[in-house]
Amino acid sequence: RDDDGARPPRWPWVVGIVLLLLIAVGVAAFFLRGRAIEVDTTTAVALSANNDSAAVLQATGYVVARRQATVSAQITGTLTEVLIEEGEHVSKGQILARLDDAGYKAALDTARAQEAAAHAQTAEAAAQLDQAQHDAARFDAIAARGLVSKQQAEQVRTQATTDRASLLAAQRQAQAAAAQVAGAQVNYDYTVVRAPFDGVVTDKAAQVGEIVSPFSVGGFTRTGVATIVDMDSLEIDVDVSESYIGRVKPDMPVEAVLDAYPDWRIPAHVIAIIPSADRSKATVKVRIAIEKKDPRIIPEMGARVSFLEQRPRNAQAPRGVLVPKTAVAQREGKNVVFVIDNGRAKQTPVVVGADFNDLKQVTSGLGAGAAVVKTPPEELADGERVTVKSGANE
Repeated sequence: RDDDGARPPRWPWVVGIVLLLLIAVGVAAFFLRGRAIEVDTTTAVALSANNDSAAVLQATGYVVARRQATVSAQITGTLTEVLIEEGEHVSKGQILARLDDAGYKAALDTARAQEAAAHAQTAEAAAQLDQAQHDAARFDAIAARGLVSKQQAEQVRTQATTDRASLLAAQRQAQAAAAQVAGAQVNYDYTVVRAPFDGVVTDKAAQVGEIVSPFSVGGFTRTGVATIVDMDSLEIDVDVSESYIGRVKPDMPVEAVLDAYPDWRIPAHVIAIIPSADRSKATVKVRIAIEKKDPRIIPEMGARVSFLEQRPRNAQAPRGVLVPKTAVAQREGKNVVFVIDNGRAKQTPVVVGADFNDLKQVTSGLGAGAAVVKTPPEELADGERVTVKSGANE
């Protein structure tokens, strides 16, 4: 209270508190405005402009190899040589690696020695049989003249029969020894790892000194030496929504665009529609054959494909570009996309067209090759600073 007992007014304190709050909000807004929003981006892809055909469906997928093998040894052993590197072209039968063969070489030599001994025993049994047969013939002649008893002649014939059985047993032993040699030779040959077909080495999985095995035994044992891909077997696998699979037909013409080369259109066609659906994604897999092979096409590349059908003469070519449906946002009742320009999100009004599976046609307002935000967050505004997530650009 003042000297005359009156209470001083409170409004100066209230005004001060309000001013402090406004300043705090302004500072917070300034700092929040200066912080970039992290987003995923994608590239707008032009619709096919082929004069003779029109796209009836768009889908995304990946380049895959129909013939790919992780090559391993068929026996367990230690690598002494690895003769390939990633990116190297190999031919069918080419030696990729060698294993320590000392033990298998010794086993092969032992088997060969046993085979030689079995053949020697066979030769000895054959000689004994020949002598016994001559003795039996001679004793039969002498017994016919009565010079020896029939019992002695019978004993000599029995000995010939016994020698014949001994020769047969020796021959069987020789065959078994030969089979052991063949088995030892196979194991010895397994110490050399060869390419099963022509292809390119995409992964070198083991080094000299490591143990490789055809079985997974844990520890430091490798189950593969290298991965080989037959580049002539590359094709594209795409997932098509169940709602649109009826538009796809075998041998249907297709145009493919790789994410890595958005301006390169690759002619292709449908190989087959896999008769099984993925219940979790409600999609059906479709195999696409690439008609023109090229070294730039490599496994696991992302691809977008356009399924084409013959367009009536004088029909207009499709217009616009394709973006994911999630890239089209609503702002003040209008369709917009956010284009990335110098690190900022530029709100761009667009006119949308038809749906193509999980993609949306943009007929105007957006050009091919533009980088757009894949799924704009609600707080994203025009001119907002953004950063692109690592590996997010598709």
